[in-house]
Amino acid sequence: MSRSLRRLVAATALITTLGLVAGCGAPEGNGPASTGGPVPDKPGSPVVLNILDVAGNLQLTQGMIDEFAAKNPDVVSRVTYSKSPAPELVGKVKAQQDANRVEIDLVLTGVDGLAAGIDQALWTPLLPTHASRLPGMANYLPGAANMQKLAGDFGVTVTYYPSGPLIEYLPSKVPNPPKTAEELLEYARANPGAVQYARPSNSGPGRTFLMGLPYLLGDSNPKDPVNGWAKTWAYLAELNKYVELYPSGTGETMKNLANGSAKIIVSTTGWDINPRVLGTVPEEAKVGTLAGFHWVTDAHYAVVPKGVSTDKQAAVLALLNWMLTPEQQAKAYDQGYFYPGPAIRDVPLSMAPEESRKAIERYGRPEYERLIADNPLEVPLDAKALVEAFSRWDREIGGAKVAK
Repeated sequence: MSRSLRRLVAATALITTLGLVAGCGAPEGNGPASTGGPVPDKPGSPVVLNILDVAGNLQLTQGMIDEFAAKNPDVVSRVTYSKSPAPELVGKVKAQQDANRVEIDLVLTGVDGLAAGIDQALWTPLLPTHASRLPGMANYLPGAANMQKLAGDFGVTVTYYPSGPLIEYLPSKVPNPPKTAEELLEYARANPGAVQYARPSNSGPGRTFLMGLPYLLGDSNPKDPVNGWAKTWAYLAELNKYVELYPSGTGETMKNLANGSAKIIVSTTGWDINPRVLGTVPEEAKVGTLAGFHWVTDAHYAVVPKGVSTDKQAAVLALLNWMLTPEQQAKAYDQGYFYPGPAIRDVPLSMAPEESRKAIERYGRPEYERLIADNPLEVPLDAKALVEAFSRWDREIGGAKVAK
């Protein structure tokens, strides 16, 4: 569930521009259509919606989308899905916009892709113009409402969770896990290569660890990675001495925990539960927090690239309205991937599909309810600051060690 990014975007675009339009899975369009002016209440005729997921969000929401398409054939004739790593998002969308042929109608993204697209002015403003079409937004959980503020006018929060940062380990390999950030560093010094987290710009847990450290370390301004993270950057630089590589995605850290090549990894509630449901990580894995712990919340957003027709924008708005109903939000529990998952109030686990309920009852952790209630919830960095943090991490900390 993806820096000023300008340097990376330029390189990505230069290398891949010739193939990018096809690279989204060859989505279909409906031919030339108006991209400006008022957005109608519904499309003039059913449209094909081409959806790109760079956050793993479809694991939570594809059931919502498929049911909407099935029950609203007068709005959507068909949905195509494609997936891409978050760092490739800007290049894909920008290449299509530069070619005046936008074939991605809706992007499902995390904070990283949202921020990168805002930085590059890629997204169509949906709010406040269309707020009246999205009444479910009034029912956001407080944390989700705060996450919505990060999107400004450009995105709509569709799923939410408190996230982390947590540490995850196998008790048989780490019988006395670190309890503080300094103890984690000491463990890394004594066990080179044993502590691992993925590149923050393409990893929810990696990003959460990056933003959570200023709270753990008592930095002067946790919301200012340029002038307020002196302790964080020093800590990451020291930890980097004992990290052999940074996986490009979170899934690799889970596999490494399971095979023993990593002993302690950075995790989140969803990345703790879901890989154990799937059997990627042994069921007996444990999680812990470090002293001074604050939750850094996370969300997935729906954004619409500039250049999408008004008919398709109408279909997207109708879809998002559907997705923000309690009945559909209950599907976001999934198998714990983004635990809890729903972004709106009054969606208990009892409303979730049976498969979700069984998975979370077995693999969820009773302590999460207490941890969520008893620890501060912090909103991630805003778009500009997050881009700056990614850029500095890539440049000064781990960019040279990212697994290819």
